[in-house]
Amino acid sequence: MSTVTIKDVAARAGVSPKTVSRVINGEEHVRPAVREAVMKVVTELAYRPNAFARGLSSARSFLVGLFFDQPSTGYAADLQRGAIVRCRELSHHLIVEPVDRSLPDWMAKLAATLQELRLAGVILTPPICDWPDLLDLLEEHDVPVVRIAPGQALERTPYVRMDDRAAARELTDHLLGLGHRDIAFIRGNPTHSAAVARWEGFSDAMRAAGIAVPARRVMQGDFSFRTGLAAAEALLGSGDIPTAIFACNDEMALATLVVAMRHGIAVPQQLSITGFDDAEIARIAWPQLTTVRQPNPEMAAAAISMLVGGGGSAPGPIELPYSLVVRDSSGPPPPQATE
Repeated sequence: MSTVTIKDVAARAGVSPKTVSRVINGEEHVRPAVREAVMKVVTELAYRPNAFARGLSSARSFLVGLFFDQPSTGYAADLQRGAIVRCRELSHHLIVEPVDRSLPDWMAKLAATLQELRLAGVILTPPICDWPDLLDLLEEHDVPVVRIAPGQALERTPYVRMDDRAAARELTDHLLGLGHRDIAFIRGNPTHSAAVARWEGFSDAMRAAGIAVPARRVMQGDFSFRTGLAAAEALLGSGDIPTAIFACNDEMALATLVVAMRHGIAVPQQLSITGFDDAEIARIAWPQLTTVRQPNPEMAAAAISMLVGGGGSAPGPIELPYSLVVRDSSGPPPPQATE
């Protein structure tokens, strides 16, 4: 089966290849009727423009970079999904790049990548979105940047975020409303601004309820399943268990479910567990996790629109709404805990 070319599209639409190129690239001064006719043929022939070829005549390619420190997480997968869909809608392509600061030559390698690919823009995710040297490098190469959920130097770039602090407070208020007073907290990676904001939201709610949180009820994790296991074991292994645990993300909440099952602790009858993200694992866990849905795909899509000019988005900060998702992992505390 032969590959459909821009000349094939032009021939069927009755226009020049240059006109087809202008339509695909979203350029102005193309009559609506011509644009509609070209796009109809593009759909009929399933034409896919070559991103590298399209970039030859400009200073930028039609490639957008999505940079992570750990691109294999569920959080990263949600962002990738939203970014890929929006890139396709805007006739761009997504490249996912890991940024590993443990490598001594990471900046040199990244600089070479930027020079080679001539990216149309880059999306930076936590925690690397707050690395000043990475922002400096992108500025030196004149690469447009949109950050997702930054916590520092907000004036440096456009960004997209949600209100993690308010979301964590709402989730904590949900547990308080069920009657819980002995609530433990598993913290996320302290280099992530969202982890700090979630702790602050939890603390806000507990303080407003007049409840002090003992140090033994706060454990440090880093958003990974492994650290969630260790934190949950510390909270549940001694027999002095809280009535609820707020884990700072769904992976650590799932680990807490596993540890509870290992110790024969019924969820939610003896222990309520909540997460944060509404990743796929929150829905396949048993019982399903009460959590906060982050608009991760939507944040990534909005970042793409801000980078490449789709959708008329303003080049400023965007805050998207979250939602509390109540499922079966949270319930009232056991009767003896409220006596």
